[in-house]
Amino acid sequence: MKQYSNDLASRQAVVQALQALGDKNLNKGTSGNVSVFTGEGMLITPTGVAPEALLPEHVVHMSLSGEVDEDQLTPSSEWQMHADVYSGKPGVSAVVHCHSPYATILACARRAIPAMHYMVAAAGSYGIPLADYATFGSKELSEANLDALSTSMACLLANHGQLAIGFDLPAALKLAELVEEQAHCYWGTLAIGGPVLLDKEQMDDVLSAFMTYGQQEKRRDLASGNKFNQED
Repeated sequence: MKQYSNDLASRQAVVQALQALGDKNLNKGTSGNVSVFTGEGMLITPTGVAPEALLPEHVVHMSLSGEVDEDQLTPSSEWQMHADVYSGKPGVSAVVHCHSPYATILACARRAIPAMHYMVAAAGSYGIPLADYATFGSKELSEANLDALSTSMACLLANHGQLAIGFDLPAALKLAELVEEQAHCYWGTLAIGGPVLLDKEQMDDVLSAFMTYGQQEKRRDLASGNKFNQED
């Protein structure tokens, strides 16, 4: 687990992650938001500031209960969603939310991503779940997201976008990219009659193989809510 703090380096990492969403065509304008857990609270992108104009001093430090440090900008309207992830998913230290095109198409059609490709297992689950719809920035949306994330490290937000979490910002950003890739693939298969899905036994084999590949064991721990060794 990456240890972030309310310092310049962590603030710069948040800025770079938000800008990377645009560079990777995962987001446009001011609709996405990024945060990291600091132990004392979180650093989160402010509302209404375009990525190209965002500076480290604009990033907001606040408590998980919603108290903003003095002399800070107004945090993202989605701050509750980020805060509740950190409270409800021990071991998570980064959250990325974006409106990537194909994930958003599926979210608006209210289609979860099934086991149509083995790489959906990179989220630590058998598919990418869909969170129930609720108004943006609401406690209801946050609760719906946590429910969807109970067995996964990523989810689609009905009629909204996608959310990805990780043990550091690069991992969360990479997972958001992967969700978009899988959404694109699923969307494409729907245009030609739909995918042939992998069965549970096949996905069990993939998840088992992923246990020894890269950081997948930690991803599965996070997806299931288990807190891994924070010194790793």
